Amino acid sequence: MNVKQELSEFCQEYVNSRTLRIQDSIKRIQESLNAETKSSAGDKHETGRAMLQLEREKLGQQLLEVERMAIILSRISIAIKTNAVVLGSWVKTSKRDYFLAISAGAFEGTTKPIYCISRATPIGKLLLGKSIGDVVDFNGEKIRISEIV
Repeated sequence: MNVKQELSEFCQEYVNSRTLRIQDSIKRIQESLNAETKSSAGDKHETGRAMLQLEREKLGQQLLEVERMAIILSRISIAIKTNAVVLGSWVKTSKRDYFLAISAGAFEGTTKPIYCISRATPIGKLLLGKSIGDVVDFNGEKIRISEIV
């Protein structure tokens, strides 16, 4: 298996595990809401229900964000070789290596970490569309693109 395939799978595993964690939290909140319904009425009861519902809404938003990540991953073709940085590019620079896909943290399966980033991150925005040899200025640091895989 090549490194880009491993990077893609790493991002997919991130999405899958995050989805499961959020769904589990929503399930627990729903169970708590059901238990709250059976308990006594009163202001304390209503406040508890309201807090649980707010938490459920927040988790629902997080679930939507993870679903967006899954859609982005489904649109990435890791087989395409380009001369410019696009979604799905593994970008080797003078400072760090990046995989432009979703923000999933550092992949440690190689000799040096490869940071999985989205195109919406500050460094992602700078790298997108750039070519080998281009230099970007990130936080006052000059970063040269040495290879696009």
